[in-house]
Amino acid sequence: MTIGVRLLPDTVLGRTALVLVAALSLSAVTALVLFAIQREEALNAIGGRNAAERVDALVTIAEQTEPNLRHDTLRSFETIRFRVGWGATPVVVENESFGLAAFAHKALEKGLEGRDILISTRPGPIGGGGGGGGGDGHGMHRPPHLIGPALRISVRLTDGSWLNVVAPFEPGDSLWHPRFVLPLLLALVLVTGVALLAVRKATQPFDRFAVAAERLGVDVTAPPMPEAGPREVRRAAQAFNVMQGRLSRFVQDRTQMLAAISHDLKTPITRLRLRAEFIEDDEQRTKMLADLEEMEAMIASTLAFARDDATSEPRLRLDIAAMVQGMVEDLEDLGAACAYAGPQSLVIEARPAALKRAVANLLDNALKYGGSARLELSPAGTEIHLTIDDDGPGIPEPDFERVFAPFVRLEASRSRDTGGSGLGLAVARAAIRAQGGDITLTNRPGGGLHVTLSLPLG
Repeated sequence: MTIGVRLLPDTVLGRTALVLVAALSLSAVTALVLFAIQREEALNAIGGRNAAERVDALVTIAEQTEPNLRHDTLRSFETIRFRVGWGATPVVVENESFGLAAFAHKALEKGLEGRDILISTRPGPIGGGGGGGGGDGHGMHRPPHLIGPALRISVRLTDGSWLNVVAPFEPGDSLWHPRFVLPLLLALVLVTGVALLAVRKATQPFDRFAVAAERLGVDVTAPPMPEAGPREVRRAAQAFNVMQGRLSRFVQDRTQMLAAISHDLKTPITRLRLRAEFIEDDEQRTKMLADLEEMEAMIASTLAFARDDATSEPRLRLDIAAMVQGMVEDLEDLGAACAYAGPQSLVIEARPAALKRAVANLLDNALKYGGSARLELSPAGTEIHLTIDDDGPGIPEPDFERVFAPFVRLEASRSRDTGGSGLGLAVARAAIRAQGGDITLTNRPGGGLHVTLSLPLG
């Protein structure tokens, strides 16, 4: 797994939220950049229009003022950032025909039609000329390059001299001012929050499907899912309920079929038992009756497994520690090699009969094939673990799962002494899984089998 995949959220809600937040952030940044560009263009346009209007007025004033008074008169219109000069040369070296310069040029032409107008945003010549009239220079008493970014305008007057104006750009307030940024962030947070609530509501059906699937795995007769929500969710819920109904009918049909077979087999077995009683050879009669008893036991076990009674029994609060200790003491009274280690009391919620039958099957296997059974009970977070160790030969690792299949008996168990129908482990695991737990097998390093039964506490 790559680092990028590990950093992604693990839920649909988290990944959707990540995409949503990223999209909103990208949209906000894009809108902010576009707004900043358009704002700068608007400020420049306003500045250019204002500069053009002031230059238009200054041209009229300059031409109506005597040459010997022009310099002082024009200087009286200067401000700290707006500079005015009058001289024989223009302050603009090269006229620009694009951008802000072109906009200001068009605005000036309306009032100064027929005059030579030079406009540029690039720095002009360094230095300043002398006073006024026909003297050399552009008439700026402060070098224009010290003013910074500005709109430079030169207009030829009727006497051939040049009116030079330097109008710096007005940048306006920064976009990062709190009064602008805070509302933007607040709007982004609010939109993200509302969107996350909507996404969470949209992903809730996934949780319902997960719960329903887990419930179906434990109880095939569980109530159907509610068919509510958007059309796609309703269709999926309908399909899930149809599947659950088919599975339920399949299980019922299988149970009824096996019950019918069991009932039909009892009659010929009973007739065979009666006929076996008339066999004069004691050894043959004993063997035949034992075979018939084994057949009846197999039929009863098969029917119990097919009915799956573990799912119909109600869940109750029970003390599993007391139950296991009682089973161990009963076996010890019969001479079995059993031992228990763990708490004296541990209350859980489970199906008592199914749980007791599963533990009994595991104990029976340990005593039959391992000669002993050592049980240890312990809580583990939200679960409890019951382990059973024996001193038998163990089970080959490839057969760990195979032995849980119905009617599977390993070669070592195929004897009349150990017997069995091959349903003990299958019944035990079905009962435990029906309660949300599981049974796993491992071989002990020193020999023997290690069985772990896990169950949820609640």
